[in-house]
Amino acid sequence: MPQNKKSFSRIKILNRVVVFALAVILVRLFFIQIIEHDAWVAKADEKHTLLEEIPARRGEIYMMDQGEPTPVVLNQTVYQIIIDPAVTEKTAIFDALSSYAKDYITADLEKIYGTEGLRYAIVAKNVPREIAEKIAEEGIGAVWFQKTNRRVYPEGEMASGLLGFVNLDGVGQYGVEGSLNELLSGKNGLLKTTSDINNVALSIGNDNIKIPAEDGKDVVLSIDRGLEKGTEEIMAEHLNSSVATNASVIIMKPQTGEVIAMSSLPNYDPGNYAYVEDASIYLNYTTDVPYEPASICKTFAFSAALEEGAMTPWTTYFNEHYTVVDDWKIWNAETRSSLYGTIDMRTALYWSLNTGSIQALRLLGGNPNSITQQGREKLYDYYYNKFRLGRPTGIEISEATGFIPDPNEGWGRDSTYANMTFGQNLSLTMIQTATAFSAVVNGGYWRTPSVVKYVTSAGDGDGRGPQNVLRSKNFGEGESPAGPAESKILSDETSATMREMLIHNRDYKARYGIDRSGYDIGGKSGTAQVVKNGAYDDTMSELVGGYAGFIAPTGALPEYVILTKMWGEGQAVGSGDAMSLFDDLSNFVINYTKLKPGV
Repeated sequence: MPQNKKSFSRIKILNRVVVFALAVILVRLFFIQIIEHDAWVAKADEKHTLLEEIPARRGEIYMMDQGEPTPVVLNQTVYQIIIDPAVTEKTAIFDALSSYAKDYITADLEKIYGTEGLRYAIVAKNVPREIAEKIAEEGIGAVWFQKTNRRVYPEGEMASGLLGFVNLDGVGQYGVEGSLNELLSGKNGLLKTTSDINNVALSIGNDNIKIPAEDGKDVVLSIDRGLEKGTEEIMAEHLNSSVATNASVIIMKPQTGEVIAMSSLPNYDPGNYAYVEDASIYLNYTTDVPYEPASICKTFAFSAALEEGAMTPWTTYFNEHYTVVDDWKIWNAETRSSLYGTIDMRTALYWSLNTGSIQALRLLGGNPNSITQQGREKLYDYYYNKFRLGRPTGIEISEATGFIPDPNEGWGRDSTYANMTFGQNLSLTMIQTATAFSAVVNGGYWRTPSVVKYVTSAGDGDGRGPQNVLRSKNFGEGESPAGPAESKILSDETSATMREMLIHNRDYKARYGIDRSGYDIGGKSGTAQVVKNGAYDDTMSELVGGYAGFIAPTGALPEYVILTKMWGEGQAVGSGDAMSLFDDLSNFVINYTKLKPGV
């Protein structure tokens, strides 16, 4: 074939290839521009849209100090480090983070860079400003620094069981931080805007969205900072001088329900919450952990029998150091010979006799010789419905429920209820016990306990902002989850009689330097056996000691109620230890609050 014919044939083939390619391109352009137009626009927008969360400022937490709010939980400005794995050089960011921010890395870089299509990743959190600036100076591409807050606890370990902490994700855990997390955290905002090739936000664009962040509320607690600090120092001294390893204390105002000290030891540093050996240390033992208050509950059983008119302090019964219920002998801890025989109920409470509290239950049922259904039902009504034991109190922080057995269900109901009169075979929280004890001595009013004084707009924790009183977890007005904020459950006469009997209880126990002149101090102790392997440990090798008491100017209603609890695994901690702690706390409270004596 001549050369010119060969060349012409090749040109024809090439023309056909070009025409075919153009046809393919035109068809593809048609699909992109017409058929798939919306999808490609969306992809383009996605590449050039900056979507950023605007962090809300977390509310701070305050305690009262000499009548003024003082901060105990603050915010410190820190940074999150964010990268675009498609642009950011892996080796450079790895070296920078390893050199400057090793302790703040929160992501697996290998996993991030192995995720196809990932354009946004948080690689470090809570980075201090000076470290963030060093990484910025490296000039690595597509690295952003988002300002956020880190929690700071200037009081260290003080009240850590009450306060709780905030984890790396900014979520409150335990205590006030956990229970009021939604209130404290506020709501993050959102920024959606068009960005340039370097992912820098542009001001143009009809689809730009900016939703401002709603900062969290500041929370002002009713806790008195100085009282809390001094209480924990006294608790530590008593732990050091006893076999107990743990202690918890509640100090409250029985006339208002305000908790002014809420302490548990040992505690921890909430700023370094991860460095603990046992996570149980995070618990607030005053509200989160039910226990058996033991003979402190005799206060409630005696109050019920007095209120029902079933007995007086001078009602007598025959005490032979034990009584038989459901064919089971229940003994007194105190069996001295002088108490054998006919004694009155005031003496029974004075010596904390189990036979005395069981006799109160019998009298409630209308039969001084046996426990009846009526007696069980009346005790249940007072324990569960009036004193609100074994159910939430409505305090603003997390609380366990506890348990009060049904009066008409189960085996051995009479012996179960006999044990309940001296605080066993039930489970209560310390806040339930302290609130019920307050109702006994404050004139007969059950009041919803509160640890939150008020909340304010962020930054107004000094009290200058609007104040909203919180009386329940719902943060609304009206009744709390436990019922009315206040209800009259005992008469003035019953309350006055119980105060006198509780003051009488301390006649032989007033010691440790308490000057009673000008003050009425009363209380009730309790030593609880511990359940092991499904039964009470009769060896008494491990015991829990408690004491509930009040302080009042002579002749006046109580100003303060103090509940103490001391215990330790494998340790026989008695009520004497808890009462000794109460005594020292009583002196401290009188001096610290400058409580004026009565006449």
